[in-house]
Amino acid sequence: MISKDNKAKAIALTQVNKNDVGSPQAQVSVLTARIKEVTEHLKANKHDFMARRGLIQMVGKRKRLLKYLERTDFESYKAVVAKLGLRK
Repeated sequence: MISKDNKAKAIALTQVNKNDVGSPQAQVSVLTARIKEVTEHLKANKHDFMARRGLIQMVGKRKRLLKYLERTDFESYKAVVAKLGLRK
């Protein structure tokens, strides 16, 4: 589980304004942080299949959010991908 501090840092990285916590950019940033944590957990615990399933769901959700962002606001999509170091 992602800590409050890590979540706040992830949101601050891509938030649109000071009170923004629900924009697609912020959601993608939080999901990326959670995906990194679960990936590290799975390196040590190879047989944790529920965590693997959750990871796959998070990756799918992030993919859908990025697809939406690309479709609606391409400039912010490029900025988020560059800031988070994602491939596309």
